[in-house]
Amino acid sequence: MKWEIVIGLETHVQLSTASKIFSGSSTAVGAEPNTHTCATDLALPGTLPVMNRNAVHKAIQFGLAINAHVAEFSQFERKHYFYPDLPKNYQTSQLEHPIVSGGQISFMVGDELKTLNLTRAHLEEDAGKSLHDNYHFEDGGSATGIDLNRTGTPLLEVVTEPELHSAAEAVAYARALHSLVVWLGVCDGNLQEGNFRCDANVSIRPAGQKELGTRTEIKNVNSFRFLERAILYEVERQIEVLEDGGTIVQETRLYDDVNDETRSMRTKEDAQDYRYFPCPDLPPLIVSKEWIEEVRQSMPELPDACRARYESQLGLSAYDAAQMTVNRETADYFEAVLALSKADNAKVIANWIMGDVNATLNSSGLEITDIPVTPAGLAKLVERITDGTISHKAARDVFQALWAGKNEADVDKIIEAKGLKQISDTGALEALVDSVMAANADIVEEFRSGKEKAFNSLVGRVMREAKGKANPAQVNEILKKKLS
Repeated sequence: MKWEIVIGLETHVQLSTASKIFSGSSTAVGAEPNTHTCATDLALPGTLPVMNRNAVHKAIQFGLAINAHVAEFSQFERKHYFYPDLPKNYQTSQLEHPIVSGGQISFMVGDELKTLNLTRAHLEEDAGKSLHDNYHFEDGGSATGIDLNRTGTPLLEVVTEPELHSAAEAVAYARALHSLVVWLGVCDGNLQEGNFRCDANVSIRPAGQKELGTRTEIKNVNSFRFLERAILYEVERQIEVLEDGGTIVQETRLYDDVNDETRSMRTKEDAQDYRYFPCPDLPPLIVSKEWIEEVRQSMPELPDACRARYESQLGLSAYDAAQMTVNRETADYFEAVLALSKADNAKVIANWIMGDVNATLNSSGLEITDIPVTPAGLAKLVERITDGTISHKAARDVFQALWAGKNEADVDKIIEAKGLKQISDTGALEALVDSVMAANADIVEEFRSGKEKAFNSLVGRVMREAKGKANPAQVNEILKKKLS
């Protein structure tokens, strides 16, 4: 039987606020356990939550960025469940009236542009953290510790429609969402610290069937690579269960990256199991039209608009424009190089960023914010390529010198010192071509008898004769003229 995969993602985006959603406690990471907590976080009697305005501001930003409805009236509810790291025994969240409804996010899967509908994005507080292997006793026993520093950290939970149909699509969407929230400054996007983590709802159904299959939820995946592997494993597991005559149990599962498998964690609860009811300690959240408009006016240029501008004004392809806006830092670097160069160099600059820049960053384990080649340095290098001073091959030597610490003022010095300047003098090149043609009359005859590959052989011999310094475009032009 042929199966169709159906995936929906719920992503917990930690909002980059200095304090928690309902208290003044710090959200900074790295502190000793239970030092960034207060009476409100610990749910001590007599304490009351106070809404963090900055968290609401960031939720509005996100809603506007995805063309969603930002609610003027939203409401907090208590979601009851019992975990050791949840001191209230309920989580303050939003269910019936979320702050953001609808919206869309576009993303590339290979060369194909896809658009995914979102269901909602709602504000809620995070729970604490259980530390299972940190405490050991002399008799060999161990204990689990509870760190409540994270308790009350503001989250925006972004929920998609079940419209994803492969692990690759799910990862491409997650990357696009990650890029957007970091671009907006809504979240710092640190996956290692759990500031951006996904729950994947996975089901399968026979191809052509409209009714959804029973879903399982893979909880708290904070790596794009692990998200893909977890979904791939879970899909294969579900297919095997159904084809063996079994049934899928609705449950929550965890991904074990060591054994590359998902494991059952608990039976999946439905909304009624959480006993939601409106939080009596928080009034409805009222967001005025004026506030929404104020946020709209302060928004940066969004990735979609940036991509469209690169395509329409700079002539970049959809793929190149998407690569230049993969994150805000890349776009900023591209714009900085472009500002110091000519607009018609945009494609060359983009090629360098997608090629040598990204390759060297990856091999060095660096982000583009740490790149040692300044925008002025890359702009000068591109200028020397486009004006014919050096070839693309020679430019790589200059780039590596810039990477090693030379600045933009040294580009011409590097070219001179390394003897990389290209031969562009027409007379000198014609003499070289004449010499090669005379010495390789048999190859010339092959070309004239219809063997097109002979032309490349002649070009290669001219380049070798010139020790790689001949301008390739001019060599091609002169050869074509002389062979015609």
